[in-house]
This record gives sequence, structure tokens and C-alpha cells, in this order.
Amino acid sequence: MLPQSLQVEIVSPEKLLFSGTATFVSVPGKDGCLGILPGHAPLLSELQAGEIVIRQGEESRRFFCREGFVEVLPHQVSVLAQVAEKPEEIDLPRAQKAKERAWNRLQSKSTELDYARACASLRRALIRIQIASSR
Repeated sequence: MLPQSLQVEIVSPEKLLFSGTATFVSVPGKDGCLGILPGHAPLLSELQAGEIVIRQGEESRRFFCREGFVEVLPHQVSVLAQVAEKPEEIDLPRAQKAKERAWNRLQSKSTELDYARACASLRRALIRIQIASSR
């Protein structure tokens, strides 16, 4: 018989952000979004910057994560993130300034521009803004 829920933990080097049960978890895998239900096959994946969604019945909780790893077992999901934030911890004005800086770098004609790095900065800022605005 398949489990009805998952035990979920989200951990960053600074703190434990979440520990509890869920009926569904979505994480930003390196090759795309991973949806995880109870009874999922074992899996280990690298994470990219993105949004983690934890569904507990009808309620959803959202988190920002910046790179890391996820380990999935049939009854458990463990997220080890380089950086992880709850929506209320995201500094919205700071994220908006980061978005502007990244956008301005991408618009510049500088030959020294690291395009991939500027795109990654813009993406992280946009995700943070989206999550913080959803509170």
C-alpha cells in the first residue's frame, strides 16, 4: 500500500526552513520541475534556482531555493539548498534592485559581460519577486 503523505524537510546551511508532512511537493530540478507524490520512486537530483511548493491538503506553501540537492524516497523528501527563503523573508525592494541591475547589465554593450551569469541573476531576482509578491 502506498503512503498517503510525505515527510518533507527543507534545510539550508543557516537553518531548517520546513519540517512537516505534505501530499505533494514540487522542486526545481536541474533539468526541469519535479512533481513528487507519496510513493515516488527513489531519486537524487541537483536543484537549480527556483520555487519549491509544498501542498498540505488544500494549502500550499512556497519557498525560494538557490541550487542544492533533493533526495526523494517513497515516504520522504529532503531538500538541501545552498540558499532557501520563505516568502516573508525575501526582501522585495532588494530583489527589485537586483532585477534592475541584472537587466541593465544585459542591456549594456560591454564586451566583458558574462551573459550566463547576468541571466542567472535576473532569473533569481524574478523568482524572488514572484514568491514574495504571492504572500
